[in-house]
Amino acid sequence: MTDDRKKAGGGKAGGAWPNEGEGSRSGARAYDEGAEKFAKSGKVEQKAREAQQAVDSPEDKELERAEAEGRRHAKGEDPALDRPGGTTAKP
Repeated sequence: MTDDRKKAGGGKAGGAWPNEGEGSRSGARAYDEGAEKFAKSGKVEQKAREAQQAVDSPEDKELERAEAEGRRHAKGEDPALDRPGGTTAKP
């Protein structure tokens, strides 16, 4: 272990990098803060247009292959998608 990690308490319970297990609270908090920052940035519409242009371009096939590859590694679809109001289902 490096001196920096020893000083920070890394590798020990309660250290700087504790193993939070599945459902990491700090990871969820960082994601939520990043998503909120992006939503408030004013770039949402611009990025949505860029995504639509990518889907409407020859890049679409590459995006579909990447999505299929990701699905092969997934445990399954989110059951919430089958309920009314599921937001990520394709039209």
